[in-house]
Amino acid sequence: MKLEKGVTLISLTIYIIAMTIVIAVVASISTFFYENTQDASDFVDPLTEYTNFNRFFSEEVNHNNIKILELKENWVAFDNGTQYTFVPKNKAIYRNQVKVCANVENCVFQQQIKNGKEQIIVTVKMGKMQEKRIEFTLEK
Repeated sequence: MKLEKGVTLISLTIYIIAMTIVIAVVASISTFFYENTQDASDFVDPLTEYTNFNRFFSEEVNHNNIKILELKENWVAFDNGTQYTFVPKNKAIYRNQVKVCANVENCVFQQQIKNGKEQIIVTVKMGKMQEKRIEFTLEK
């Protein structure tokens, strides 16, 4: 009797069946994984967005001798050419043409004089966060 070396038809069939099972298991796991993950850009953390807006706006009002050119309910323009605009349709706040804050339900800009200093009051509601009212005092 000869010693046969190599792959027989039965062993080849077993290999193909085993590989098909392994590929099916990997495919089902990866499908389950990708269906249950969410694109990070779709999820916006309201606190992060609020902090981002607060950082930009605080930096703006802390410039020396900054003045308000015009202030309406949904936007404010400064004498250095910067304008902050709330666009309800997009639910976003823009600094000139750049979006600095997303997922904004409502944003109102108001102006007041307190203790002889000019202030901007920003009332903002983001996502499920409570409405926040921030008073920014302009540097003279």
